[in-house]
Amino acid sequence: MHIEPGIVTGAKIALSHATAAAAGLFGLKLAAQSIGQRGLLSLVARSAMATTAVFTFFEVLPHFPVGVSEVHFILGSTLFLILGAAPAAIGLALGLLIQGLFFAPFDLPQYGMNLTTLLVPLFALRALAQRIIAPGTAYVDLTYRQALALSTAYQGGIVAWVAFWAIWGQGFAGIQGIATFGIAYMMVVLIEPLVDLAVLAGAKSLRGLKGSGLVTPRLFA
Repeated sequence: MHIEPGIVTGAKIALSHATAAAAGLFGLKLAAQSIGQRGLLSLVARSAMATTAVFTFFEVLPHFPVGVSEVHFILGSTLFLILGAAPAAIGLALGLLIQGLFFAPFDLPQYGMNLTTLLVPLFALRALAQRIIAPGTAYVDLTYRQALALSTAYQGGIVAWVAFWAIWGQGFAGIQGIATFGIAYMMVVLIEPLVDLAVLAGAKSLRGLKGSGLVTPRLFA
């Protein structure tokens, strides 16, 4: 997930620093809550798994430039359902940073924008999950409709933020590129819910992980 270099330049980049800082602070709040629930080691272990997964999503899975950005299979809802919001947020932030530092340094000036684009939809996904998933429902028992709603919320949020940054940087001159990217990216919505359900179905056979600290408590409880 990248905002192409040159789309937002100069003083306008300052806004991305502010939005990324706000997202980061909320992520730290979730991390503190996670430590209170399962302990520091659990958070570190799940965050490490999320970081490895995110780096794999960015560098190994197919990705291609479309319009004003790139289409990636980020699988944010999968990370959330298996590992929890805080580890997913940390994994997205660190995976994106590692990619920028070692493989795509030209993306580092856009780090604040890319971080905001990935994290804010994740937090919106978390809020939606609290609304549409009953408190007594384990994530392994989600329906396709629920998985689709979560995936659509996350991917739709990414498209909305990419559109915002493109318009913020270039006005409506690049609206065609925004539309092209949006259409291509929402195709991911057709795939991600199936991935979510497949991973959750696999998790049902791993109930020995319940209480291990390697998955989110809601996965089985």
